[in-house]
Amino acid sequence: MSFGNWYILFALFIPASMLVWIWLRDRFPTLGNAGLIRFGSDRRVALPQDYGVASKGRFADFLIKCFVSAAPLTLAVAIILLAQPRHLGVPKAKRELTNIEFCLDLSGSMMGRFGNGTRYDAAMASINGFVAQRDGDAFGLTVFGDNAEHWIPLTTDPSAFKCAVPFLNPRRLPPGYGGGTMIGLGLKKCQEVLTTRETGDRMIILVSDGASFDLGDGQEEEIGRSLRDDKIVVYSIHIGEGMSPPEVSTITNITGGESFSPQDTQALQYVFQQIDKMEVAEMKRSYAEVLDWFTPFSITGLSLIGVSLISLLGLRYTPW
Repeated sequence: MSFGNWYILFALFIPASMLVWIWLRDRFPTLGNAGLIRFGSDRRVALPQDYGVASKGRFADFLIKCFVSAAPLTLAVAIILLAQPRHLGVPKAKRELTNIEFCLDLSGSMMGRFGNGTRYDAAMASINGFVAQRDGDAFGLTVFGDNAEHWIPLTTDPSAFKCAVPFLNPRRLPPGYGGGTMIGLGLKKCQEVLTTRETGDRMIILVSDGASFDLGDGQEEEIGRSLRDDKIVVYSIHIGEGMSPPEVSTITNITGGESFSPQDTQALQYVFQQIDKMEVAEMKRSYAEVLDWFTPFSITGLSLIGVSLISLLGLRYTPW
């Protein structure tokens, strides 16, 4: 235990002196025998004042001194509280934040059949399930087709993804999104968001169903190296027919990620579970914090005040 204003503790001399006077005044007459007038050598006359000496009732005298001691003890507690007692808290492990940007294809082909619904429905359902189980991470959503737009900023609130489902349906989007698949443009747009985050890991989960119009001729290697330099890992989920495009696989390999090609909804959910296992949130042990420690002293002070109040209800010795 330590104190923020340790020099205030010197004032404890005051209640300590009061306690010495209460308990030792009968043994040392020089401390004062209040309420006594001496006649001769041994004669004592008890006057109607507190602290009179009784010839009998030592237990009562002890009990009275205990009650009277509550006042200086309360003063001592008040002095300790003014000195700001502190103690070291228990070090806690903090979860390292992971910044995850979803890069979602909204081309017209995303309305193709996948399981019991469309590819878009399956993708959004799996994304929402993944977000729900990654409590503590920050998630964002970038959508692309012929263009790319940031739809949901990086946030730790998973409800934003649930609310976005009906509005991002490719059938309801204005012209300019469903004409093509510009994966490279979408990844660059995600990179813009993630590079603004100074803390935490960075990850892109690409969900698409076709080949990209803007990759090839070395573009995928250039994008992959740029993402790697910014410490961004890319995972690709190809939910169309066949395997993931080789250009996309090149990007994931360069950044240290992986490409998946699930063929049904169960496989898609399994892919997200695998990504969750591969990108386990790291725990960082923090230092113990210095915390105020007022509670035990406050309880003690309130208890002493209660004892003093009880003593006023007739539990005081009157020497007449």
